Amino acid sequence: MRLLKLEENGEFSLTKDITYPTTRYAILSHTWGEDEEEVNFGDMKDGSGKTKNGYNKLRFCGGQAARDGLEYFWVDTCCINKSSDSELSEAINSMFRWYHKAAKCYVYLSDVSITDQIDLSLQSWEAALRNSRWFTRGWTLQELIAPTTVEFFCSNGKRLGDKKSLGQQLYEITGIPVSALQGTSLSKFTFDERMSWAQNRKTKRDEDMAYSLLGIFDISMPLIYGEGAEKAFRRLESKHNKALRKNLLDDQGNNSQTTSNFTKRLKTSGNLSTAATSRRDTDVLYPQGSLYNDHLLNNLPYAIEASFNTYQRQHEPRCFDNTRVDILHEIYIWADSQDERCIFWLNGLAGTGKSTIARTIARRHLEQKSLGASFFFSKGDGDISHAGKFFTSIARQLAQSIPLLNQHICDAIAENSDITNQSLRDQWHQLVLYPLSKLDGNYCHSSYILVIDALDECDSGNDIRVILQLLAEARSLRKVRLRIFLTSRPEIPIRHGFTQIPDTKRQDFVLHSISQSIVDHDISKFLKHELEVIGQDDEQEPGWPGSERVRHLVRAASGLFIWAATACRFIREGQSTEERLCLLLDGGEASAAPEKHLSGIYTTVLRNSVQPSSMEQEKQRFYRIIKQILGSIAILSSPLSVKSLCRLLHTTKQQVNQTLKNLHAILEIPKDENRPLRLHHPSFRDFLLNKDRCGEFWVDEKEAHQNLAAKCIQLMSQTLKKDICEMHAPGSQAGEVKSSWIKKCLPPEVQYACLYWVQHLQKGGSQVYNSEETYWFLQAHLLHWLEALGWMGKTSEGIQAILSLEAHVPANETLNLHTFIHDAKRFALYNRLAIEQTPLQLYCSALVFAPEKSIVRETFKKCIPAWIERKPRVQPYWSAALQTLEGHLSSVNSVAFSPDGKQVVSGSGDKTVRLWDAATGAALQTLEGHTDFVYFVAFSPDGKQIVSGSWDKIVQLWDAATGAALQTLEGHTNSVNSVAFSPDGKQVVSGSWDKTVQLWDAATGAALQTLKSHLFFVSSVAFSPDGKQVISGSGDKTVRLWNAATGAALQTLEGHTSFVYSVAFSPDGKQVVSGSGDNTVRLWDAATGAALQTLKIHTSFVYSVAFSPDGKQVVSGSWDNTVQLWDAATGAALQTFDGHTNSVKSVAFSPDGKQVVSGSGDNTVRLWDTTIEAALQTLEDHTDFVNSVAFSRDGKLVVSGSRNNAVRLWDAATGAALQTLEGHTDSVNSVAFSPDGKQVVSGSRNNAVRLWDTATDGVLQTLEGHTDSVKSVAFSPDGKQVVSGSKDNTVRLWNAATGAKLQTLEGHLSFVYSVAFSPDSKQVVSGSEDNTVRLWDAATGAALQTLEGHIDFVYFVAFSPDGKRVVSGSKDKTVRLWDATTGAALQTFEGHTNFVNSVTFSPDSKQVVSGSWDNTVRLWDAATGAALQTLEGHTDFIYLVAFSPDSKQVVSGSRDNTVRLWDATTGAALQTLEGHTDFVNFVAFSPDGKQVVSGSWDNTVRLWDAATGTALQTLEGHTDFVNSVAFSPDGKQVVSGSGDNTVRLWDAATGAALRTLASHSSSVNSVAFSLDGNLLPTLRVSDYWVVEGEANIFWLPPDYRSICEAIWDQTIVLGHSSGRLSFLQFRQGPKLLVL
Repeated sequence: MRLLKLEENGEFSLTKDITYPTTRYAILSHTWGEDEEEVNFGDMKDGSGKTKNGYNKLRFCGGQAARDGLEYFWVDTCCINKSSDSELSEAINSMFRWYHKAAKCYVYLSDVSITDQIDLSLQSWEAALRNSRWFTRGWTLQELIAPTTVEFFCSNGKRLGDKKSLGQQLYEITGIPVSALQGTSLSKFTFDERMSWAQNRKTKRDEDMAYSLLGIFDISMPLIYGEGAEKAFRRLESKHNKALRKNLLDDQGNNSQTTSNFTKRLKTSGNLSTAATSRRDTDVLYPQGSLYNDHLLNNLPYAIEASFNTYQRQHEPRCFDNTRVDILHEIYIWADSQDERCIFWLNGLAGTGKSTIARTIARRHLEQKSLGASFFFSKGDGDISHAGKFFTSIARQLAQSIPLLNQHICDAIAENSDITNQSLRDQWHQLVLYPLSKLDGNYCHSSYILVIDALDECDSGNDIRVILQLLAEARSLRKVRLRIFLTSRPEIPIRHGFTQIPDTKRQDFVLHSISQSIVDHDISKFLKHELEVIGQDDEQEPGWPGSERVRHLVRAASGLFIWAATACRFIREGQSTEERLCLLLDGGEASAAPEKHLSGIYTTVLRNSVQPSSMEQEKQRFYRIIKQILGSIAILSSPLSVKSLCRLLHTTKQQVNQTLKNLHAILEIPKDENRPLRLHHPSFRDFLLNKDRCGEFWVDEKEAHQNLAAKCIQLMSQTLKKDICEMHAPGSQAGEVKSSWIKKCLPPEVQYACLYWVQHLQKGGSQVYNSEETYWFLQAHLLHWLEALGWMGKTSEGIQAILSLEAHVPANETLNLHTFIHDAKRFALYNRLAIEQTPLQLYCSALVFAPEKSIVRETFKKCIPAWIERKPRVQPYWSAALQTLEGHLSSVNSVAFSPDGKQVVSGSGDKTVRLWDAATGAALQTLEGHTDFVYFVAFSPDGKQIVSGSWDKIVQLWDAATGAALQTLEGHTNSVNSVAFSPDGKQVVSGSWDKTVQLWDAATGAALQTLKSHLFFVSSVAFSPDGKQVISGSGDKTVRLWNAATGAALQTLEGHTSFVYSVAFSPDGKQVVSGSGDNTVRLWDAATGAALQTLKIHTSFVYSVAFSPDGKQVVSGSWDNTVQLWDAATGAALQTFDGHTNSVKSVAFSPDGKQVVSGSGDNTVRLWDTTIEAALQTLEDHTDFVNSVAFSRDGKLVVSGSRNNAVRLWDAATGAALQTLEGHTDSVNSVAFSPDGKQVVSGSRNNAVRLWDTATDGVLQTLEGHTDSVKSVAFSPDGKQVVSGSKDNTVRLWNAATGAKLQTLEGHLSFVYSVAFSPDSKQVVSGSEDNTVRLWDAATGAALQTLEGHIDFVYFVAFSPDGKRVVSGSKDKTVRLWDATTGAALQTFEGHTNFVNSVTFSPDSKQVVSGSWDNTVRLWDAATGAALQTLEGHTDFIYLVAFSPDSKQVVSGSRDNTVRLWDATTGAALQTLEGHTDFVNFVAFSPDGKQVVSGSWDNTVRLWDAATGTALQTLEGHTDFVNSVAFSPDGKQVVSGSGDNTVRLWDAATGAALRTLASHSSSVNSVAFSLDGNLLPTLRVSDYWVVEGEANIFWLPPDYRSICEAIWDQTIVLGHSSGRLSFLQFRQGPKLLVL
């Protein structure tokens, strides 16, 4: 390939063919027009093509490159000789590297134009940018990703922004993560992720779609045009997978690489393509028995006790031979049939033998190798009491049961790394249904069965209904059948769930309706078998106990198998089996109801546990103990072991064992004291808590809950403490702590107490709240409790517990407790994210940022670590902001409450719809399916469905419970902006960029009507409350009303002067509200169309509006980042909710009107309390974005500049606001102190410079006069003057003491690029684009000299260290010295034949050294101007030159990959330091001058002996260019900064890598040590944290995240989007939590 060069005559020339560019260059990225309109290689060779349209793009690129100081540039149309196949192939394979090495990439958007040359704001061209053809072309993908700097220009040549400033928009348009756009290694992204970036892109030639991705995957392969896209992609994928396999297997073969590390590497690589999941490929990738698959499955959450044949269940019975014959036969026939009845529901009352039948079915199919999985629910029994691990356990069993299914499930886990946190629907589809659909019945069983027992014991009715709906989808499988055998009691959630499944899809069997004679026969067989075994063990006579007594027992069982099983256990465990048998035979009437018989046997067992010889007093005491222990076991929310139960109840193990030793008939009591106690059957719980059935053993359920609540509180009070897991580091992540350690620090009984104490309080009745126990516990241990929940991963459960407490504690009776709980709720909600992720921040960030009057803050303020020495000022009370919900990766465009107010739905630019718990803020589900960003979401009126509209032109209907996609409504020809349900839920309306409104049938998805009339995009649609009308708002500035039945246009409401973004009806349908780009909200009469009110307060576009449920208020969200509440009757502004840091895209009221939800471009959803009156602004901070903050030189003052046009001064010690400096009429972009700290200079967008007196609030001066932006400002060294240079061609001098405008120094004919004062402050020097240097008298402003001689731009001017001379460097290839007193040209250092890149004075001011693009270093006598030496030897241009500390040597670094040392006196070449394999762009001497350090584009740092030139060390580790290197002051360490975003510390003596500081988010261009040898600053802000070194120490909640910051030692000042400043000061030393 070749480069283009813009010659002085304005013509373009081509370089010779270059294998790899070694000069700095720009590239042009554009979309090709017709081939005949683009300038090609042939045109450049023969000089034609100037008349082609494409020639204008060359002119643009060449001109822009010249303005950026780049001599060369590259354009794909004409720099490649495409007639040469070899050159084209080489070019395409190396193109990504060329893009990556380019200094700049200019994106020329021919379809984006700006007619208003004044208004270049994003709003004026964003829509055109989003729709630009450039984003649809295949080749532009690598042009966006590869270059470090990508700048976007409209067709007029105006710069729109760059890859960094437009990062959010680029992500929303392309779906490419911002991290990828900003330089994160592409290897961090999976094959499928990178492939997704190319979706919806096209190339002219099919094969190019694959070839354009070679660089994205770091692959080289030959081009075969004509092979077709499919084969090209297949080769691309094969190349990628082979490279990956080689890397992974190389790692495995390395002796130092352990198997576990190999497995970890495989897991984290994530780079296998989806297609590489066949068994053949997998065998190559995962040798040694599929270690990776085992690893994936082992990480899948699994309920250990779920399977029917677990160790815990090994003694549970199955059906005896010749029992349950008919029902088993019916089930077997169903299981083997091929009809669509995929579910068999066996339902029956308690004790009728459902579980025994389920175990029998499971065992039979296990033996036949057709059992897929089993899950036996058990109420209150940990993981098998809920659905959290239901489908993951099923999937794991399926993978183990069906070898051919194993790989498909593992693929699903690998491709969905977050599957365990996703909805039940996603888990079912991804882990079970989809893998099963891939099976081929020819190579495995054609049918498998799932056995699910006791579904009624799942603790969530909603989950039960969802599970049933999902299981019914098994009928969709074609090649392999999945049959589901399910048992339960006939309870309401299950009966309701089955009503949703057609009879043709299921088979039901009611167990308790079986003929009594059949049941008695089966129970008789069971009893005979069990009693025969018992008799043999007890050495009874053969035939014991006799047929008659067995028949008596059968009658006593009354059809209940649980009675028979309990009776056998009771007889077996007695000392005298005959005696116990007689007890049962003597108990009750045979004709009694089954329940009475069951009560009888339970009573018999309990009475028999009491020693007959006991005295009455002892019996009563034993009754109390047994009731306490059994009552606790019966009502436990999750089972506990004997050991844990003892600790919870504060009793001895001996007493518990003594109490339970005779109760094996009703309790499962394991020998291992660490295994949980369980009831044999839930019917015993029902018996024990029923006074009429249980008699003297009755347990008062409320009293038992009260007792257990008290025991929980007591245990927590004795156990919980600050930093209970002994982590000490305040930034410790909960997810990084081993579960075994958490269990050790928080044993099961403590975790139980933390989770369930509030539940027990509630169930214990209101009287418990009258005690001081709860209040005392919260006052002492609230933070300890929340911390424990954070480590346990149960923060949401804790918040729900606090909400329950608040609801059940009456404020009128226990005001103090209620007030405390309310404050605790606000505290927990506000800090939920910190508690979940880093629990120890409860004592740091959470307390520090709590309001001043917060009860929790006041109660626990002593817990704040002493190392937080100064805390920021905070508001006195909790604001209206209740919660911030974070999780979306892009702008939140739409939000809505569910009709019951319990959930919030949000739609985002990250292409997902998310469901949240409105009370706790917990993320419930993520609905994926859209292929472009989601612009609008809404619930159906019954809350059962969600509708979403997307820029993928689709309207999607979802099941709100399961997340299943129900309907896809297609018909719009452009993006869908708005959707809504009709009030009856039968229709959906949508509005689109295609200018139409569409009506759809919600049940069938059929298109009903298309309403056309708008002249521009339709932004918002809604139904009237009666469903008879539709309203729409449009970019044509109108609101339109339509007849929903006929589609007739009823009215057009005109009045807005810009786009209408949002419309809504009032609840009574009488009014309409609209929000517009004209910054107003308008109210209209829906009947007449009359304008009622215009509500003005927003300062930018109004994106969203809504009425409150009672119609009395209106809420609006705006581009100005605020949410506004209005009185709908008067139009008065009621409240302003501040907090979002980007535009508010959507707002909605909760159904009760007490909350508002908002979605924003800051990627968050916020919930606001509308009942809290907005607090007056008590902090006298800025009222808009803080753009700049800075410390004074002594660190005692802070200055801030804001978008509210103000400058403020603050006391750095106290944080007190000292002054507000007002006067600017536009945003203040930059602020700085004078050297003595007495003045501040500020620069503003209004082209003005202002001087302020820091001692008073007076504006010293507004330095007005510049008519274009100010390029350079500086104080004089004595602080008495300010100089400014501007694009208006002038230099201005200002009196820094009085603010007086001293002089306007006119004379320059073009931009002034550089200004500087002399060291004594008496002169000013300026350099300009007019090729001149000018000297001015700083006292009088007189022009002293115009230093002419340069014939091209002067980019840099400076005084010598002694102030006697001025040096200037120019694009004209010369360095010039001037007399600073007379202005006389002392010397023109000519000799360089190209640009001068680097110049510097020697430390003693006697010499000047320069380095140039002409490949030479030149030494000059600074006194005489004599050229001392031309140091030749470099074969490419010089990047940097530097003197040694003693001025005796010079070092130079060059693009020829070498470092050279020169004698500064003689100019002799001392050494050529070779070793680097790419450009050397930084060099420096050590402080003692004995060593040289160099940094290179070859990613290495090298150390050299300055005397001998010997290479001492090669410091390897960086993965991108080394941009800067420096020695520490003592010379013992070297620091380097790199394009790989890291800073590395090295031992200068050994070359050992000491530390890698990897928290930078972009290239590190400059590094340095402080005088004491430390890297400064020690504090920084990164990813919402204050970081010290490499450790997170202090979390920043959403309201306190900074947009700029200043750091002085251990003090940090944060500037916020709200206009506030936060001052934080930390103590030097370790930041740990101590008790």
